[in-house]
Amino acid sequence: MRVDPWLHKFSAAITVCDTEGKIVYMNEKSQSAYAADGGAGLLGTNALDCHPEPARSKMVAMLKNQSRNCYTVQKGRGKKLIYQAPWYKESGQYGGLVELTIELPQDLPHHTR
Repeated sequence: MRVDPWLHKFSAAITVCDTEGKIVYMNEKSQSAYAADGGAGLLGTNALDCHPEPARSKMVAMLKNQSRNCYTVQKGRGKKLIYQAPWYKESGQYGGLVELTIELPQDLPHHTR
């Protein structure tokens, strides 16, 4: 998988899997976030094995239906936005899922426009 170099240093965690769930890319932030689980050693493993039910079944459905999922999660004082969506190759062929994990500031403003 060809990846632009700036993605590797991007400040949000980027994890990419293929259509079967095999992890094919992790930027530095993703490797750091999952260091306790193996970090860069997770490359080539299946992301489905990292998800307990019901998250595993949800991911299976997302892989099959090329659907997306978005939610926030809070651990301690830290809040994160999780955005999971299909990605496509230059040919337009479905490639799998990409997960962006963005750390949110405690005082994140919200604007209605």
